[in-house]
Amino acid sequence: MEHRVKTLTSCQEAFLQVGQSPHVLYVVDQLCQLGGAERAILQILRRLPSERYRASVVTFQIDEQLEELRNFPCPLHVLPLRRTYDLNAVKMAGKLNQLLKSENVSIVHTFFETSDIWAAPIAKWSGTRVLVSSRRDLGILRSRKHNLAYPIVNRLFDRVLAVSEQVRFYCIDHDHIPPEKVLTLYNGVDLDEIGAQAREREEGWRTGIPSGVPIISTVANIRRVKGIDVLLDAAAIVCQKVPVAVFAVAGAILEEQTFAELQEQVAALQLRDNFRFIGKLKNPFPLLRASAAFCLPSRSEGFSNALIEAMACGLPCVATRVGGNGEALEDGKNGYLVTSGDADEMAGRILQLLGDSTLAQRLGQAARETVETRFSMSAMMNRLMSVYDELLATRNASS
Repeated sequence: MEHRVKTLTSCQEAFLQVGQSPHVLYVVDQLCQLGGAERAILQILRRLPSERYRASVVTFQIDEQLEELRNFPCPLHVLPLRRTYDLNAVKMAGKLNQLLKSENVSIVHTFFETSDIWAAPIAKWSGTRVLVSSRRDLGILRSRKHNLAYPIVNRLFDRVLAVSEQVRFYCIDHDHIPPEKVLTLYNGVDLDEIGAQAREREEGWRTGIPSGVPIISTVANIRRVKGIDVLLDAAAIVCQKVPVAVFAVAGAILEEQTFAELQEQVAALQLRDNFRFIGKLKNPFPLLRASAAFCLPSRSEGFSNALIEAMACGLPCVATRVGGNGEALEDGKNGYLVTSGDADEMAGRILQLLGDSTLAQRLGQAARETVETRFSMSAMMNRLMSVYDELLATRNASS
């Protein structure tokens, strides 16, 4: 059964008037847990200039309890899809084709594997003028099926937007996409919005954490790739020298087995008083504001929203040298980069920050300045709009 959610503000009503603004349809695999890509889509939708573009979203699965769906910034169409090759997939393909034509969609912009592999060919077959794909990682979620399909569907896209230079290199070297087709589009953050959210009242995460103790935070959903087990080993080292230190992990549990193993590790390391899983936070910025340092222990990253948000809060950051982390942090200048999986190196850098407030303040200030100059929301939107404008102009010139 197809679900359709439409919550329109006056701005979106203007989108749907019979005007000439090109229609951008964003296709994303699911809106159940808001990771970096899903939050990036929401930021784009809220800032897309209505006088230039109108927007809508297609997804294949939603969590109807997700608060962000209650005031969604544009029309949202849910096409339930479990497999891409059964009779239901054929039915959903017909519905997507009908939507593309009835809404006169000019640009289809896809996120994640199913959207790339299933939706992009349908959009091409339907006559959509421009296809854009966003790539967010180094292929860690791809299956054998994806690896077989991508060499075919990659040819359909007019532009591929990589979230970091490392992801761009992956698209060129691994996917063999022509370099001129792949652009880097960094995530952007709104510094004013972050400042306002950071001043909001703290949630219940602080319960049991005495005032004045140093908090080392990370914001990551519980998955093995996020390296929380390595952070636990580092925490054991740190707490030998700073027994009152508290490590706080904010994020939803996406892998139950991984979480069970982490809880066993906490018990084995006797860190029950020092290591807290505080769950998903609607607003993580009061936690970041209260932290002495931020640590991102990931085994793999495309480009981390959580890292640049912590940097925007002026936090000194320690992150693994993977993916796009090195494009945000310059080791020793605005934070520290450490080897993935090296708990000793990670702990050493955290101890440096806890033991030298002047150093921590200097690195935190430099981190915020980096965000101001390179990762602002306006910079991201200006670059995205220029991509859309250029591709539509090229299509108009050739038609």
